[in-house]
Amino acid sequence: MLKRFETLITAGAAYLLMAGIAVAGTPHAAAPGGIKNPAHEWNIVWEEILWDLWIVGGIFAIVAIWLLVKFRAKSPDQVGSAPPLNLDKALAWALVPAALFMADDFLLAAKGWSLWNLQRTVPANAMEVKVTGNQWYFEYDYGNGVTDTDLTVPVGRPVVLRMTSNDVIHSFGLTEYRVKEDIMPGRITHIWFYPDKPVETAVVCVEFCGNSHSQMTNAVKAVPQADFDAWMAKKLEKKKPAAAAQPAAPAAAEPAKTQTP
Repeated sequence: MLKRFETLITAGAAYLLMAGIAVAGTPHAAAPGGIKNPAHEWNIVWEEILWDLWIVGGIFAIVAIWLLVKFRAKSPDQVGSAPPLNLDKALAWALVPAALFMADDFLLAAKGWSLWNLQRTVPANAMEVKVTGNQWYFEYDYGNGVTDTDLTVPVGRPVVLRMTSNDVIHSFGLTEYRVKEDIMPGRITHIWFYPDKPVETAVVCVEFCGNSHSQMTNAVKAVPQADFDAWMAKKLEKKKPAAAAQPAAPAAAEPAKTQTP
C-alpha cells in the first residue's frame, strides 16, 4: 500500500513539473511588423509566475503528505528518531534546495527585467500623443491642434504617451494594456502600448489625487485605421471655422515720417 502511494506521489510531482515546463515553453507570436506587444508579454510572465507558485506549492504539499504517511506513528507511545547526518549530507540538504529555489527566482527576475526593458523601449514608428493630467481629467493632444478628453488610437500601430501634470501627481493606468506610469508636474514621463484589436476600454488614475480621484477616468478607443482617419479629419474640419472666426491681429502702425528742412 505504501509503495503504491509513493508511486502516485512521484507521478503527481512529475506531472506538475512537466505541465509547468510545457506552459512556460509555449511560443507566442509577435505582432505584425515584428513588434512584441507588452500586454501579451506581461500575460506570459504572469502565467509563468502562477504556474511556478502552483508547481512549487504542489511539490511541497505532496512531499508533506508523503512524510506524514511514511513517518506516522504506529502506536501512541512510539517515539521517532532522526538519522544522523554528517557534514556532507547536512550541506547537501541545505545548499541543493537553496540553489534550486534561487535559480527559479533568478529566472523569474530575468523575465521580469526583459519585460521592463520592452515596456521602456518605444518602437520607431510609434504615434505620439501628449497627455496632461488635471484635477480630475486627462487631456490628449495629438500635435496637430486636435485635443480631446477621450483617447482614440488606430489599431495596428504602437502609441507612445508623453505625459505631464498641471497640478498634482496622478498615475495613468491602462489596465487593458497592462501598463501604468506616474504623471508629475514639471516632468515628462512616458509609456507605450500596442492596440492590436478594436476595443473600447478605460484609463483610470490609480494614485489618489484629490476629492474626485475616483471619477478620474475616461474612454480609450482603439479603432481601425480608416475609422481613425475619418475621426481625425472630422476633428480637423471642426477646427477650421473656429480658426477662421478669430479676428486678425491689427497691423502695427508705421512710424510717422519727418521731413528734414
